[in-house]
Amino acid sequence: MPRGRYSLHDPHDHTPLGEEHFHCAPGPSGWRYTARTTGPSGAPSGSVDLTTDQLGRPLRLELHAGDWRVRGAALDGVTWVRTDPEGARAAEGNAPARAFTGASPAFLVATARLLRLIPGGPATRVRLVALTAPVLAPRTLDQSWALLRSEAHATDNGPLTVDEYRVTDLDTGEGHAVHLAGDVVLAAPGIELEDLDSPPSAFP
Repeated sequence: MPRGRYSLHDPHDHTPLGEEHFHCAPGPSGWRYTARTTGPSGAPSGSVDLTTDQLGRPLRLELHAGDWRVRGAALDGVTWVRTDPEGARAAEGNAPARAFTGASPAFLVATARLLRLIPGGPATRVRLVALTAPVLAPRTLDQSWALLRSEAHATDNGPLTVDEYRVTDLDTGEGHAVHLAGDVVLAAPGIELEDLDSPPSAFP
């Protein structure tokens, strides 16, 4: 069960955005990732709780950012309920998308698991619903994912397979690299792995 810490920053100007303290693990029903987030000052800013099934589909998602909360799952595409800070009303939404995405590294792992790409194979288009702080407003977007290569690296705990993906925003054409090892993000725009207390878990 990997446990560690990511630092988050603006991918364009590198302004620090805080940290995400996480643990994650595969299980009999799929994979679960839980985390608490802090702002640049170290004050609590939210939390992430994502459970996916064996195919990478979101069984349950709960996000907190400030006073905002979103709960969602894969249902008729993806369905969610977003609650306002006052708690006076909850707005339900649905979109013909395959999964959720957002600032948390959890979403990169979940999307890669969902797509199950082949190294050197063609890019795959995927529609996602993005939920980002500070208000978790849903936005539907299209991305293209390609698995460029998988390489084994020697470590003290045995070989570690690192997958390099090319992710492109199809609205803007902007692309970037994402490096994953099992269920841990090694590097991605705006994300740095700072601490990891055990090796990443390998998916079956």
